[in-house]
Order: sequence, then C-alpha cells, then structure tokens
Amino acid sequence: MSEQVAQPVGHKLPVRKLVAASIGNAIEWYDWTVYATFSTYIASALFAPDSKALITTFATYALAFFFRPLGGFLLGRFADVRGRKPAMILTIVLMAGGSLAIGVLPTFAAVGWLAPILLLLARIAQGISLGGEVSNASAYLGEIAPSARRGRYSAFFYISTGGAVLIASLLGYFLVRILDKQDMASYGWRIPFIIGGVLGIVGLWLRRTIDETEHFEKSKDKARHVKNPLLVTLKDHPKAVGQLIGITMLSTLCYYTFFSTLTPFAINAKKASADDVFLALSIGTALFIALQYPMGVLSDRYGRKPQMLGWASATAILIVPLSTLITPSIGNLIVVFCVGLGLYTAVTSIAPAIMSELFPTEVRALGIGAWYNLTVATFGGTAPLVNTALSEAGVSYIFFWYVAAGAVIAFFVIRTLPETKGMDLK
Repeated sequence: MSEQVAQPVGHKLPVRKLVAASIGNAIEWYDWTVYATFSTYIASALFAPDSKALITTFATYALAFFFRPLGGFLLGRFADVRGRKPAMILTIVLMAGGSLAIGVLPTFAAVGWLAPILLLLARIAQGISLGGEVSNASAYLGEIAPSARRGRYSAFFYISTGGAVLIASLLGYFLVRILDKQDMASYGWRIPFIIGGVLGIVGLWLRRTIDETEHFEKSKDKARHVKNPLLVTLKDHPKAVGQLIGITMLSTLCYYTFFSTLTPFAINAKKASADDVFLALSIGTALFIALQYPMGVLSDRYGRKPQMLGWASATAILIVPLSTLITPSIGNLIVVFCVGLGLYTAVTSIAPAIMSELFPTEVRALGIGAWYNLTVATFGGTAPLVNTALSEAGVSYIFFWYVAAGAVIAFFVIRTLPETKGMDLK
C-alpha cells in the first residue's frame, strides 16, 4: 500500500485549503438556491404580469441548467490541461458576476422584455460556471486527500454548501418577517443576490492562495495529449460514466426536492406560511451540515458502497410517505426536511470521493464535469418545473413517485460499484 494510505496518528486537516476549495461550490449553490427560494418575487418583478410568470421563471431556471454540461466540458478540460486552481478561480468570477447582475436588474415594468433576457444571460453565465465548479472542486478535494481520509476531506464540500444554503434559507425567513410583501416585491428579493456577489469576492481571495495538486502536476503532460477526451471517457470508461449518471440522477432529485422544489410547493400548493417553511428548511439544513463529517468518517471506516445502498433504499421507501406530511403544520414540515436531508447526507458527504475515484487524473475533471452536469441538467434543472406543472394539474403526488423510481434505479446502479475506501486514485 502506498505512503498515502498510512496516516500519522496526529493527522491535521488542512482547513484553510479545504475551505478555499469548498467555498466556490457553496457560493454557486447559494445563488441557485436563492433563485428557487425567491422565485415568486422574481416572477413578479422581471416577467410579464400574467398567470404563467412563475412557470416562465422556472423555465429560465431549467434552461440555464442545460449550459452546465457545456461548462463542465469546457472548464473540466481547462482544469485537466491548465490546472485545478485557475479553473476554480474562473468559475467563481463567473458566478459572482452573475449574482451581482441579477441583484441590480431593471424590472419588466421599466424595460419590458429586456429584463427576462438579461436574467437569462446572467443565469447562463452561472450555469456554465456551476458546470465547471462541481467537477473541478471535486477533483481538487479528491486529489489533495490522503487515500484513507478521502471521505473526511470530501465532507467539507457539502458542509460549505449546506452552510450557504442555510444562509439562503435564513435570509428568506428573516426577510419575509422583517419586510412586508410590497417591500419584498420591490427590493427585498434583490438583497440575497447582492450578498452572493460579495461572498464571491471573498472566495476569489481565498482561492488565490491555494497550491496546485500533485496529481495534476504529474499528469498534465498526459492530459494535453488526450485527443477527443469526452469520447475517451465513453470508450475507455463506459462503466464509470453509467455509474456516475445513475448515482447523480437520484442525488440531484433529492437535492432539488428538498432544497428548492418543496419551498414554493409548500407555500403555493399546500398553503403553508412562508416563515414556517423557511424555519423548517433551516432546521433540516442545520442537521444536514452537522451530519456531513461523521458520515465522511463512516465511509472511510466501513466503506462507500453500504452507505450509498442504505440511502437509495431508504429514499425509495420513504419519499412518498414523507410527501403526505407536507402541510401547513410546522411540526410536519420539520419532520419532512430533517428526515429527507438527514438521509441525503449518506451520499453528499462522500460525493467528491465517489466521483474522483471513478476516472483517472488526466480526464477526471472533464469526465465528472460533462456527465455529472448532463445528468443534473436533465433531472435537477427540470425538477421545479415538473413539480409546478404537476401541482397546477392537480396531480402533485406523481412527482414523489418519480423520485422513488429514481431511487430504485440508483440502488441497482450502486450495486455495480466496487468498494473504494482507502484506494489510491488512478
């Protein structure tokens, strides 16, 4: 076994480096969560005042997702050839710029259809950015981690993400309590986007101080000589591509169900109060953050595979019963968010480790970026739109059977994975 696997007893986590790597993903998801959370206000401010404004807002949300695979391909290839560090700096600049732009956009009443067009352009920039961010940050975390501690290092990815989403949720909770509906519609919804842009500047400063990974330095010449890298992932690593798609399908459905879709669904379709929903989401998100590191430790000790199998099977069994608890009751809402997000930590805590272990270094960022983001665009980007359409058709329960079906598929995909705890990266 390599020197990487044998760990000193007093191993110290490089917290600054882990935060710098994870903060970009946190800011990316903060902005995407803010968009979904404040979607009703965005619809009234930036779109034509008609009954289809909310659906159009979610359509813009979904369309931006389909630029994520492009970002994953372009920025993933950039990271494989030029380095993880410059790629992560570029992604955070794009995201921060898009967030600031949304925060100061003119309204539909002021400039007409130019408002939604500018919104779409900002969302496209963020889609490209997020497409590169997840793959590049995952590759970076996987590559700097000692083999026996890759689960622990990976946990920081969603600790930061959960923290950012918690900030977004708490902002929603406090803003709707402090501001009246008129103020929220006028300027309140803009505040979180401007904050996101400022956080991006902080993330940029942190990332300028990190070092490049040794794995990249050793493989960069090989990466530059790879021709048609996307085809290489299909030709040489087809099983890894299929496994990544299967796991990501359920992971992204879980993410957008609990962090994005349920908020407007509970408020608009189930008539729950906005502050109760934001409070329940905040409590569930705090639990989500708290469980990340312990679940990462468990995966290093007992393995990735049993943990993921438990997540997929429990989601398949529980998601539909949980959906019946989405009511105006604050107690029921807390149960829904805590159970759903608690289960979800089984995979989020080790996501960078899982994805990094699937592909060799010379195509790692591109392999993750292209196939992960294509799957997220297909299933995650459309989740709020599908749920809204089903709700308006009076058959909202079908969405949760849809998630359950995804969980069954993911379970059988996970069964094909080898156990990778303690494995040296290829």
